Amino acid sequence: MENENFESTTIQTSPAPSGLKTTPGAIAVLILGISSLALVCGYGIGIVSGIIALVMAGKATKLYNENPTMYTEGSMKAIKAGKLCGMIGLILSALWLIIIIFFYGMLFSHM
Repeated sequence: MENENFESTTIQTSPAPSGLKTTPGAIAVLILGISSLALVCGYGIGIVSGIIALVMAGKATKLYNENPTMYTEGSMKAIKAGKLCGMIGLILSALWLIIIIFFYGMLFSHM
């Protein structure tokens, strides 16, 4: 066997410049947005999670826009991702709830 030299490649992430911090509520918005997607079939629980994510995203976006140099760009990306997941989760949960109500109505109306 030949001895081959493999160069180790490492990915270096640069930490946030000193003084910058995460926008308050950015991580919570992301978690709630993702949970609204996960709870689509939860008989309305995804609706609650999605609405809370959207309200919190509005507040966090307003805070970020007031002073964008104070917060990291990554926190705004987390807010946008959480808001998008919250919207999708809210819409899908509402559709799922309507379908469930419709089919239960059809099922029990013929009894």
